[in-house]
Formats: sequence, C-alpha cells, structure tokens
Amino acid sequence: MAQGRYNTSDKEALDFHRCPQPGKISIAATKPMVTQRDLSLAYSPGVAAPVKAIAENPEAVYEYTSKGNMVAVVSNGTAILGLGDLGPAASKPVMEGKAVLFKRFADVDSIDIEIEETDVNAFVECVRRFGNTFGGINLEDIKSPECFLIESALRDALDIPVFHDDQHGTAIIATAGLINAIELTNRDIRETKVVLVGAGAAGLSVLELVQSLGVQKQNTIVVDINGVVHDQRDDLNQWNQKHAIATPMRTLKEAMVGADVVFGLSAGGVISQDMVKSMAKDPIIFAMANPDPEISPEQVHAVRRDAIIATGRSDYPNQVNNVLGFPYIFRGALDVRARTINEDMKIACARALAELAREDVPDEVAAAYHGARPSFGRDYIIPAPFDPRLISFIPPYVAEAAMKSGVARRPIADMDAYRDQLAQRLDPAAALIQTIHSTVRSTPKTVVFAEGEEPAVIRAAYAFQNQGFGKAILIGREQQVKRNMKIAGLDETADLEICNAMLSDRNPDYFDYLYARLQRKGYLSRDVQRLINNDRNVFSSCMLALGDADAMVSGITRNYDITLKDVLRAIDPAKGRRVLGLSIALTKGHTVFIADTNVTEFPDSEELADIAVEASRTVRHLGFVPRVAFLSYSNFGNPGGERSQNIRQAVQILDERANANFEYEGEISADVALDPVARQMYPFARLSEPANVLIMPAVHSASISTKLLSVLGQTTVIGPLLTGLSKPVQICSLGASVSEIVNMASFAAYAAGVEER
Repeated sequence: MAQGRYNTSDKEALDFHRCPQPGKISIAATKPMVTQRDLSLAYSPGVAAPVKAIAENPEAVYEYTSKGNMVAVVSNGTAILGLGDLGPAASKPVMEGKAVLFKRFADVDSIDIEIEETDVNAFVECVRRFGNTFGGINLEDIKSPECFLIESALRDALDIPVFHDDQHGTAIIATAGLINAIELTNRDIRETKVVLVGAGAAGLSVLELVQSLGVQKQNTIVVDINGVVHDQRDDLNQWNQKHAIATPMRTLKEAMVGADVVFGLSAGGVISQDMVKSMAKDPIIFAMANPDPEISPEQVHAVRRDAIIATGRSDYPNQVNNVLGFPYIFRGALDVRARTINEDMKIACARALAELAREDVPDEVAAAYHGARPSFGRDYIIPAPFDPRLISFIPPYVAEAAMKSGVARRPIADMDAYRDQLAQRLDPAAALIQTIHSTVRSTPKTVVFAEGEEPAVIRAAYAFQNQGFGKAILIGREQQVKRNMKIAGLDETADLEICNAMLSDRNPDYFDYLYARLQRKGYLSRDVQRLINNDRNVFSSCMLALGDADAMVSGITRNYDITLKDVLRAIDPAKGRRVLGLSIALTKGHTVFIADTNVTEFPDSEELADIAVEASRTVRHLGFVPRVAFLSYSNFGNPGGERSQNIRQAVQILDERANANFEYEGEISADVALDPVARQMYPFARLSEPANVLIMPAVHSASISTKLLSVLGQTTVIGPLLTGLSKPVQICSLGASVSEIVNMASFAAYAAGVEER
C-alpha cells in the first residue's frame, strides 16, 4: 500500500518557486492598517507604551510582540539536503520551505536566516547576538561534526529552544516507529540488538534517543564508512568514540548477523539481501538514506516476508518524515516558553507519535493512501504527515514533558483547553464544533443513521458512539452491515445496534402512522408498506417521529432534494417555522451564516423575512448574537431592480413584525454588510457591527457563494444545516467524509438537546 509520489520536472519546480511571485513566504500584518489611528497605534506614538513595558519587564516581550510564536530557521548551507556544501544563498529555498512547513503544520511563524560563515565560533557568536529576538532557533543543513558543536554552544548561550532538526527530527520519528515495531514483534527493548549504519549527526542522534528509551549500549553496534566502531580504532572523533564497544566484529556483514534492528542513515545500496537474511526473526529495518534507501522494501520482502521496513520515501509505507516532529515540538515548547528542548521532550514526542499511529485513522489519511485506509500494523507504524490530529495530539505531550522536567516558564493549567486551542489554530471550524461536541457529550442522544450499510456511515456511527456523543442505530440488513464493517476496518463485534426495516417489530406502528399521513395524498396501503420496508430514509423518519430516536442523519447516497422529500413524508415543519438550509462559513476570527442554501429556490419577500427569522433563531441557539443582512447587488435602492424591490419589501415586513428580535438591514451588498469601512458611507445603516447572518436572494446565489468561499476564500464551510423541522434531521452532502457525517450527526443531536432545553 504505497502513498502517492509525484514526479516533478526541474522546470515545474523553478516555475513553482518563481510564480506568481518569487519565493514561498511573505509577511502579513496581524493588526488592521487602514486608518491613521491604526498607524498611530502600530508605530509612533502608540508603540512607546509596549517599549516601556518591556524595558521594565523583559518577559513582557512575549505579551506585546510576536516572539512567542516566531522561530528562526538558520543555516550556512554546508549540508543542503543530499546536495552537500553549496553555500548559504543556495540553501535559501530549503530554509524558506522549512518556514512554510512550520506555518502549515503548526501555525508557527518562521523566518529563514542564511549566514555566510563556516567557522564554528564565529557562527555561534552571530546567532547568539540575534537569537533571543526569536522564541526558538531551528538549525538546518549544517555539516557534521560542526553541527554538534554549534548546537551545544548555542543551547548554552541562549535561553530559548535550539534544535538541530537534521539530528533530532529523524531520531524522534524513527524512535516512534521503533516503539511500535517492537510492540508488533513482541520484543523487550532492553534485549533488542541494534545496528546503526552511518555515524553522522542524524545516525548518532537516533542511537542516543533509542538508548534513552531503553536500548542497551552493549546491544548496539555502530558502523561507519571504515567499518564497525570498536574500542581499538584510533581514527574516531569524540562523538563516535562515545559509542565504541569492545567487539571482534569489523564489518557491516558481521554486525548484521542476529541483529533485531538496523537503522540506516548512510547511502543507497549498502545493505545486501544476504545481510537481511542473517538478521533475527521479524527483523526491523529503517533504511532512511535519500533518495535511495540502503536497501529497498522490494529487496527486503523478496528474502524476508517477516520484516518490518521503513524508509525516508513517500512512495513506501512507514515514511520517516521530519515534518511529523519539528513543527509540533516547537509548538509545545513555545506554548510553555521552554528554555530548551531536552531529551524528555523528544521522547514524549516519539511516544505520542507512536500512540497516534495506533488510533483509527481519519479520512484525510485515507485520502493520502488513495482511498485505502491504513491501520496499525507492519505497514503503518508511523502516522501519516497529513493526519489533522497531529496539531492537537503531539504538542501537549511535549509541553507536559517540558513542565515535568522543569524547563517551562509558563506552565499550562488546563491541558484539555490547550488541546482545543491547538485544533483551532489550523481549523477555524474547530471552536464551533468543539462547543457542539462538548454539549452533546453532556446530554447524549440516540441518532439513527439511515444509510447504515455504507462503510463511511458505519465508521461515522462507530466514531459518534465511541466519542461519547450518544447511541448510534444503523438502518440496514445485518449481514450486509457486518460485511461492510470488515471493509471499514471495524470488528464485527463492535457495539453498534443494527435495525432491518423489513424485520423491525415497530414496522406495523410505522405503517399505521405513515398511512394516516399519506392515504389522502395518492398513496395506497401497499405503497406505504413498500416505503416502510424499502426506503431507509422514510423508515428512519418514522422512527424519529414516533420517539424511537432523538435525531437522524442521512444524505450521502441521495441528493439533498430527494432525501428531504423522503423525510417530509413522515416529519412536518415545526409550527410557525420555515424549513431551510443554513451554511456556516468560518475563517480565522470570522463566522458567517448563509441562508437559504438548499430549500426555497426563489423566495418572495414574505419567505425572505421568514428565512431571516428562522436563521436567526438557529444562530442564537448556536451561541451567536445574530446580525442579519439581506444581500443584493444594490445598496438601499442604488441601482434599482426587480429583485432588489423584493428584498426591500422583506425588510419592511420585518419592521412590522413582533418576532424580529435581532438586528437586520437591507438591501445591501456583501462588502457593506461585512466591511465597517464600506458601511461608513451609509451612516443610517442599522447594523452595530458587521453582519454574521447573510440572507441570499435565491438558492443559486447562496450555493454559488458558499462554494466559492470554500474553494477560493481559505474558508471552511459547514453544512448546510437543515433547520425548521419538528424533529432534528441533518442531510449530508453526497459522498460526505466520515468526519463530516459525525459532525452532522452531532449537530442533529445538539438540536435535539436544544428542543429539550
């Protein structure tokens, strides 16, 4: 099961770095720079206040500047990737890339600094002089052995984390893989025999970290370009000498005999199939040379089917990828203002990664594997780099280790709240979803999953129940559900209730209920019985209507309109309310609700007013204060038009109603609704703040807007949420992911709780 690997040409790479503007990073202001007042606060004279505060208390620099979230990526270009010493200027694309990864994976701001200096003392002095302006220093692509001296000296000189990723990043990821490989092969780590091939910075760091974990020095053999590192050699530097042992072995071939584990950080092809044959049962092989590993997985499996193998490449399972480590180590270290990154923090990161690899994987990971869903085992001992849980899973372990080892200056009191904050850094929807999930956990509900035979629905139902949101009921044939549970990677014995519509004891009651509703609408008794037996949406809706479940979710196999039509056969709109689709658009710092995105195609003025009332009701139940804008291409009659008149009449209708207990304005354009500066042109406008509920003139405009936002606007769109029914029902989009189905089921359960409250 190989992950995707994309072959790119030099021209593509050059064009990527050159267009639409050179480089991969830029600087964006975090404060508005629109008015003269903004400039006065940002610079002179406003900047004087934080300057004085920091002068009085140097720790205040973390409160008034970006230091606490800023890392410098520093290099002299003496060991660029696998290309060697090409100088600081040539290293800049790599360092910019590292800065991009910091931001993309852990929301850590980063800037690259390339230093024209190869002398160790001069390099250290240079970094020492600017180092404390940053929250941390990431050393990169500095050749060995100078990298050891530089890191050690800077850790002593600076009161911030200094981390050479080429050494420690690889070590942490490989150690995580080793933890899981040892578990899978039932080994005792203290008895495990390890061979290290390649005694450079990364190799020695791997060895030292696994020894910190429990591997014994007497069970480790280091092999460098000149053979086994033994105590009779006189050509060893101080770092290699530390790992020299008394042994008659002199070659890699001899060292490999009976070895349990081999770590390769040397060159392609140095390990032969005969060497692999000579290893112990269930050999563990980390062939991490790039681009060509010491031995390929195909070569290993040709002679040892019992082997577990990891490489540094993305086109094989078990990729040792540093991006799994450094962003999250720095995230945790920065958040507790750690003075350093110590062994305890590295081991904590490795253990966290190992633990995450054992968890059920989300859809984002399956997508990276072209739809195949990996699970913990010989081909999945290391998490995938695009697992969205990494940001909230790994840093808390690092932060806790920093606190316990005494290097944290700002301990975190509430780790659960910290995990929530981390999730929100990369996913603007996280805060809202976490609020929903927390509420649902406090009052669990029974949710019926209508399309219960679908593998994605089965996984979602399992996740819903496993996360403590309530009880899940799958509608489907038991044998088919059980078969698909296997396909979904779940045990057939998983505690999920399965209900076959045709065989249900409640079938007669549902028939009586539905027949009474439909007999005067052209339905014969046999038609109703067929609906109960064969249409899972209708059966589920009857279950909900008669109180056998609290909420319902459906929609991944049928389009929205058909699913809603099925539901309406059994469930009426709530009295005095309007059924509509409400989409939620979230960006950092902004949450906007858009209606109606699915139900009424061309609402008239009365219907627009109803939509505004219903949307505001739902928004308030979600914890927001609604401020409604009726959107149009015009502002207050300029330019005029038939659709604008319809919108103006809707506003007039609300003016006459007693139930419009919220701010509203219209007709206005989107920029006037959302931008305070644009709204200044209309001092009579009634909105006290930017609108957060946008009423669209028609379904097509609502749908176009939400899809544009989700694709082009760096916006997360949730929904549409179905609201206005007398019972809580949510309809997912066709082909929705497991996480999307779980979230929609949670919204349905949340709505059931709202009705109770």
